[in-house]
Amino acid sequence: MCIKIRLSEMEPDSQGRISEIIMEEKKERRLLDLGFTEGTKITCIGESFFGSPKAYRIRGAVIALRTSDAGKIYVEMEEKE
Repeated sequence: MCIKIRLSEMEPDSQGRISEIIMEEKKERRLLDLGFTEGTKITCIGESFFGSPKAYRIRGAVIALRTSDAGKIYVEMEEKE
């Protein structure tokens, strides 16, 4: 069973697949250029001391996103039992 959460809610060392991006066209285009496409595997690899930004591994690259931007990206994750 999968659950859908915001990317900003991912805990370090957790992974999922991008399911949806909801933001203005200019920012969405930039994320698409960086590899943030539906179905792509993404891993949260860490967060700053204050919680924002968080670092994510996607397609072999490490990208840091602010919580405000990561909150507009939805991820499907396997539900923990």
